[in-house]
Amino acid sequence: MKHAVILAILLSFTPAGATVAQYGDGGGAPQSESPDAAQDKPDRKSASRGRNSLATLQVDERTTKHLNRAREAFIEEDYEAAEASLGRLRERSLNPLERQQAHEVRGYIAAARGDHAGARQQFEAAISQGTMNARERAEMRFFIARLYVADEMWPAAIESLNTWFQIAADPNAVAYYLLALAHFQSGDLAAALAPAQQAVRLTNAPQESWLQLLLALQLTRKNYAAALPLLETLVQRYPKKNYWVSLSTVHGALGDYEEALVPLQLAYSQGYLTEDSELRRLAQLLLFLGLPYRAAQVVEDALAQQHLEADAAVYELLGNSWIAAREFEKTVAPLTQAAEISEDGDLFVRLAQVQIQRERWASAAVALRRAIELGNLKKPGDAKLLMGIAVYNSNRPKQARTWFTRARAHTETRTEADQWLSHIEREQQQSS
Repeated sequence: MKHAVILAILLSFTPAGATVAQYGDGGGAPQSESPDAAQDKPDRKSASRGRNSLATLQVDERTTKHLNRAREAFIEEDYEAAEASLGRLRERSLNPLERQQAHEVRGYIAAARGDHAGARQQFEAAISQGTMNARERAEMRFFIARLYVADEMWPAAIESLNTWFQIAADPNAVAYYLLALAHFQSGDLAAALAPAQQAVRLTNAPQESWLQLLLALQLTRKNYAAALPLLETLVQRYPKKNYWVSLSTVHGALGDYEEALVPLQLAYSQGYLTEDSELRRLAQLLLFLGLPYRAAQVVEDALAQQHLEADAAVYELLGNSWIAAREFEKTVAPLTQAAEISEDGDLFVRLAQVQIQRERWASAAVALRRAIELGNLKKPGDAKLLMGIAVYNSNRPKQARTWFTRARAHTETRTEADQWLSHIEREQQQSS
């Protein structure tokens, strides 16, 4: 419906304790976000009756007829007919109460047509007649504030809402949320926090957007402990992938990695995790928590479904998972792929370690040669020491001595290299 949005703005978020002069929603206005506000709304018939804000003022029969016809046309979304009925009013002879009601109807028409500035002007004019009681003025001020919010005029919305808070008898959660949102959009996150907290505190069923706003504020402040219950509520009420992932991330930020695994694993089991970064994080967390076999399965399945980029890091992750699971046969292929893709030789050193574990001495030596050729090794002494071990176990002690001599040139491998050199020397003495 054309005016459904504006009616949602004006009618759906009525402050608690306020009634709405509702001239019809055309069947398209959503239900109130506030149960208290919804209970306070009159039906269309009661809304169409003339107000008697001041005992001495009344709406005469002729004016009532034209106002009611305008309201009926508004309900039917026939705005031209509504304005035509208002045009038949004798403006100069209207009393303040009649002018107030005419301005209100014109305000609703302007709002439905998207003329929010015109609507605000009409509502201000209605207030200026001085015929509204305190509740009615508060109601109209809230409408005006909502229109500023709808137009994303944040400073004006803040000023208007603050004016309303000064006269509102019992502000509800919606009003606090709107104030928090306006501050947030204005970039004043500190000012947004208190009303955002109050909005959530005042209701047992906070809207998703309210929880999202407060969550964003707490995460910006790195207040992870306060963010946790918000995410838990979002997961329970509005289960979505990003809430499961965020809940895991926040647990991780608090150093509780076992708790971080639970929501991520639940999201995975429900098929939510399809992004590369999410799946890598799950596998890394499983490996870190001593569940390497499961980590390897996650990586293999994700690679098969092309949810992971087949880069050196992911193959290394798969290889390391199989190593931790002591599935050395399954380790060779992914580590070889990772080493071939990598720009340095460190992964070939890692592959050589696996081959030595399997007592595949020749394969280890091949991997180590590739490592040394590629260079850029973090610990070049390790590669030379391992080459000495591989060559020695291939019954080539003379060549092994050469590699151990090279290895002892590095501080981190000198002691072990000397032990091997001593061992080779003793063997040669015994054989001579």
